[in-house]
Formats: sequence, structure tokens, C-alpha cells
Amino acid sequence: MLAVIAGLNVFPIKSAGGVALAEAELTPQGFRHDRAFMLVRPDGRHLSQREVPELALLRPAYDGVKLTVHTPLADSPLICEAADGPARDVTVHRLPCQGIDQGDDAAEWFSDALGIGCRLVRFTGTRPTKRGGGTLTFADGYPVSVLSGESLDDLNDRVDAPLPMDRFRPNIVLRGLGPYGEDGVTRLRGGAEIELIKPCARCVIINTDQETARRSPVALRTLAGYRTGHFNGSREIVFGRLGVPRVTGVLRVGGELSAT
Repeated sequence: MLAVIAGLNVFPIKSAGGVALAEAELTPQGFRHDRAFMLVRPDGRHLSQREVPELALLRPAYDGVKLTVHTPLADSPLICEAADGPARDVTVHRLPCQGIDQGDDAAEWFSDALGIGCRLVRFTGTRPTKRGGGTLTFADGYPVSVLSGESLDDLNDRVDAPLPMDRFRPNIVLRGLGPYGEDGVTRLRGGAEIELIKPCARCVIINTDQETARRSPVALRTLAGYRTGHFNGSREIVFGRLGVPRVTGVLRVGGELSAT
């Protein structure tokens, strides 16, 4: 079966706003610059939209050298070059990893904007995926997330007002698989190759409007009514798939992928 790439997104800062791309380079750790940075509490625990929905209002751009962040929460944007230095221990969902602190100026800017003490770190070191033998940066458990546009169409048929794709923060949006067609796909090939490992479990973040940071229970409550199942011994609400790159390359919006 062939699927068309309808969208490509990277998230330079974990749990902040995304960047839509016309093409994206797939590396062994996911799309280049995806989840390259993360905001952490003073004790090193990561900040997430789960606890701080205003993270959705951060609009970062990163070119590998300079990080720029715009937000209505601050009078002026943050513009800084990625800093090197000693690694510090941080955690993502209590799992250990490491980051390089990006300095006091960045920490003060984010703390003032969000109203919570935090620091910005850039990923360093290595970090394994939960399953599948891959590696990742600061993503939750797998480096690539995939969602079918038809799956969102089906969800929107069940709600009063349509939900935009950015609620679900996929790296790759596909068209042509049909509603929930991604559930039965294990490989995507074309310009690169991705093995889809598991369903994507959903949390309260999908209830957050990515333009306003306001929350409504509609998205998670609706999915819970028909997309709840037992996976790996736990009960999860699932929507989309998570995967690991097997062959690197460049993917482009409008390009075709073989889905098997």
C-alpha cells in the first residue's frame, strides 16, 4: 500500500510548539533537531505540557547553531547560540539521561515567561528506546511518531468541533491508509525506512489547544470511548504509532511511502 506524506513536524524543545517542514532529514535518533532541547526543573525532572500547558505557546526554531524562541508570554524573543559544557543528569519520566545546561540567561527567560523556575538543557550522550533497539534524544520513548490524516478525520466525525492535527504532535502525517490504517503497518519505506514498533498512548496533552494553551476534555474523552485497549500489560488510549528509523534519509511532503 502507498501512503502520501501530508505533513512533517519537528519539536526543537520537548513539549513546546512544533515546526512544520517541507522536508526533514531522518537520522538514527529521529528527525534532525527534534527534541534537541528540554526544559527541566531545578532537580532535573523534565517539564511537560501535562503540568505546564503554556509550553504550547513557545515557538522555537533551531538550525543546529542558533535557537530562537518567540512567545506571547515574553516581551521579546529568546535568541541564543547552543552552548557546550559539562553534562548534567536529567530525567524524562524518571528515566535518566543527560543534557548540557544552556546558561543563566536562557534559564531566566524561560522562568519569567512560564512563571516557574526552570533551566534549558541540550541533549547529549546516548539514550535507548524502550523497545526496538533504537536511540533517541529527549522524546518520551521512541524517536518517530506517525498519524494518519484519515484517523483524525474519523475522530472529528465524533466531536462537535474539529480538532486540528497539531493537538496530536505527530512527526509524520500520512494520507492514503484510511482511518487507523497505520495500526496494521510495521514498515514505512521511501527515501528512508521506519519500523513502527507500538501504538502511541495518549495523555492529557491532546486536550490542550496548541494556539491558546486552554484545555478541554473532548479529545481524550472521545478517544477513550473507542480507542482504549491493553498493551504491554497496561490499559492505554491509543492514536497513531511510534517507530524507530532503520534507514536514514530525507523525507518530503508530497512524497510517497510504501506501507507494509
